[in-house]
Amino acid sequence: MNDSENIKQVSNLFSTISLEEMDRVKLMDRTDTKFVFHIAELSELLQSIRQDYFILDIKGHRVHAYETLYLDTVDFDLFRNHHNGKLNRYKIRYRNYKESALAFFEIKFKNNKGRTIKKRVKIKTELGVMNAGTEDLLHSITPFSAEQLEPKLWVNYSRITFVGKKNTERITIDLNLHFFKPEDPNTVSAFPQMVIAEVKQEKAQHDSPFIRALRKRNIREAGISKYCYGVFHFFDQVKKNNFKPIIRFIHKCASERAFNLAG
Repeated sequence: MNDSENIKQVSNLFSTISLEEMDRVKLMDRTDTKFVFHIAELSELLQSIRQDYFILDIKGHRVHAYETLYLDTVDFDLFRNHHNGKLNRYKIRYRNYKESALAFFEIKFKNNKGRTIKKRVKIKTELGVMNAGTEDLLHSITPFSAEQLEPKLWVNYSRITFVGKKNTERITIDLNLHFFKPEDPNTVSAFPQMVIAEVKQEKAQHDSPFIRALRKRNIREAGISKYCYGVFHFFDQVKKNNFKPIIRFIHKCASERAFNLAG
């Protein structure tokens, strides 16, 4: 049985939660903690937490397809702010949640206290097309205008979402990452062995069942935004030296199963 079949089998062991029920843990103002590891670790990891979390089920699907189009300025100001470690920074994107048939224009703001605040507005137009609602949101919470932004990168993947049974906590597991430029959809960079897990909490509590399970497997906190990871690989003209150490570490995490168990 391959990794995907194992993951699907283990996912079916979890108690489910609906999209409507999950509203109680939207966590639009939260702390985020990221982890990266090889997909071969995932099945056993999920087995160890299945009593502690619900799994999101949408129309019988527990693995959900996400399509995300990121915007940035001509000079990659949003990427550069992240690269330089600047707080009070933004990510601006369109996202299509395929199984729920919902699409949003979303803005994530990382403030100077390390908290992530997300605002979004539902859209019915093609992803990448601004309308009055998206422009109003953009103007209300960012210093950017629609004219300053352009589509830079598609980041598509599959996601499994878990909700804590006892804690106000959400876990997202992102698999099968694919990146491509809007102007060149046939040139795709794929990372099928990489898993990106993110723990989303009201306050950082590193004794959560999921984080405890990661520690037992010697999986350490590490991460970079998927947008920045894609820009690092696709665009030569951007400054990227500050990201090289974390990228090397992420590649090691995603390419070696045994390293997590080596101590």
